[in-house]
Amino acid sequence: MSVTGDASALAAWLRLSLTPGLGNEGARKLLAAFGLPEAIFGASLAALQQVVSAKVADAVRQLPPQFAEKWAQTQVWLNGAEPASATRTVPRCIVTLGDSAYPADLLHMEDPPLLLYVMGAGDVAQLLASHCIAVVGSRNPTPQGEENARGFAKALVSAGLTVVSGLALGVDGAAHEGALEAVLDAENKAEKNVESAHLQAAAQMATVAVVGTGLDRVYPKQHLDLAHRIAARGLLISEYPLGTPPLSANFPRRNRLIAGLSKATLVVEAALKSGSLITARLASEQGKDVFAIPGSIHAAQSRGCHALIKQGAKLVESAQDVLEEFGHWRPAKSKTATNKIAIDADLSSTNTSFDWKDVPESSLLQALGFDPVGLDALQARTGLPTAMLQAELLTLELEGHLARLPGGLFQRMGAA
Repeated sequence: MSVTGDASALAAWLRLSLTPGLGNEGARKLLAAFGLPEAIFGASLAALQQVVSAKVADAVRQLPPQFAEKWAQTQVWLNGAEPASATRTVPRCIVTLGDSAYPADLLHMEDPPLLLYVMGAGDVAQLLASHCIAVVGSRNPTPQGEENARGFAKALVSAGLTVVSGLALGVDGAAHEGALEAVLDAENKAEKNVESAHLQAAAQMATVAVVGTGLDRVYPKQHLDLAHRIAARGLLISEYPLGTPPLSANFPRRNRLIAGLSKATLVVEAALKSGSLITARLASEQGKDVFAIPGSIHAAQSRGCHALIKQGAKLVESAQDVLEEFGHWRPAKSKTATNKIAIDADLSSTNTSFDWKDVPESSLLQALGFDPVGLDALQARTGLPTAMLQAELLTLELEGHLARLPGGLFQRMGAA
């Protein structure tokens, strides 16, 4: 990981980012006019007023409120010495807008952050946008949506990509989990002397979590352990200063970084009013591919994906559909069973595939279909007595073939 070495230079960048009323746009104007932050702070008030307003220029000349405390807190965090760290000690750094390690694709955005706080075992200098894909979606997904997020992420990371998401509940968390599962599979194969360049790459940078808080805290708290595991196998990134709480306005803004770091965005499930659609729109505006997984016409969580598809997003039914759009990945060999997916993750002689478990086509599963359905409707379709129907539903649920939804509904679980 690239670590900023000059403490005085980093302190100047931090001061610039904390200057009240300046913002990223004003800071970039000053950087364009004067060069590095030290030169900005050495400029006269009159010179500053040629670039920004008199009020902002006066703020630039003053130390931001509590700057000394913020700088001390930042130094402690960089050294991994804080007494109650939100994540276990892992490499940390702050990448400035002037660093060579700053992700190039973020520079093309309208509002690139001045600073990126980075934590994790991955190397931010190797965070190449051509190898990253955003996987985003609802915080309240259907069971199938959550399984899709996990399955797609696992297959994509196994094929050599890096999954970028936002550490939120629901689809984000499932995507991170799937990516980490791919790493564990890669490590198990490595222990068995199965060599694969792409599996080794997956183990180095499986997933990146872009968060809307300071990196000295984890939100939501339920994902504290997940954050630990991401830090050990990838990166956590934030543009927000240490101590920043989970403010609602920060999360839509962090979505631009998720889109910016990724070559493409995959929306698993999303309502019509969803932060995931913001990410998809930002990706499209940046000239990136947008993929969407279709779902039931009766599910509110699918309507955002259907809207994206109507607007030109690419409909995908398997991870292989996504990989083929990347162009430089070899298509997997076809399978006769339509409910299986195989990803040829290695471009060398080693063939690594992921096969999904066959789902038995019982008469009850056929009656269930793939849309959520209630007990009365299932009884009408099958003619089974209530006790027998409930027993069969319980058996299928325990075997992982269906899930219970709120409102007494059942939904079939299929392969991602």
